[in-house]
Amino acid sequence: MTAKRIVAAARGWIGTPYRHQASVRGGGADCLGLLRGVWREVYGAEPEAVPAYTADWSEPAREERLWAAARRHLRECPAGAEPEPGEVLLFRMRAGSVAKHLGILSRVGESAAFIHAYSGHAVLESPLSAPWQRRIAARFAFPSGGS
Repeated sequence: MTAKRIVAAARGWIGTPYRHQASVRGGGADCLGLLRGVWREVYGAEPEAVPAYTADWSEPAREERLWAAARRHLRECPAGAEPEPGEVLLFRMRAGSVAKHLGILSRVGESAAFIHAYSGHAVLESPLSAPWQRRIAARFAFPSGGS
């Protein structure tokens, strides 16, 4: 049931303008802001405060900050496990760079898709095409439960 609620909540953000560091449905969100907003809708209060961050994040220091935060609050999916709707996808936008983009898997199979806030676009549901699939660094499941 939680996975369906997560996907439904994420779809409710579609059309929200892209705004760096924002997390307001209809007002603005970046990829982390989308995830934070979905968390609030499904679970309540966010599990930790998010410090201010620049668009290049942890790239200069080569720190996997987003990955570390995901491990603190989500369950990492085993590499060989079948993907399921509602999972959080963590992307590396360039080979060798830190993982710094997030999306929520909305459909699996031949028509696989994910919901994300992408710079220069609003929150949208995109096909999980081969170029996006190649960028996946890790998959995470939300914790069981929710409000």
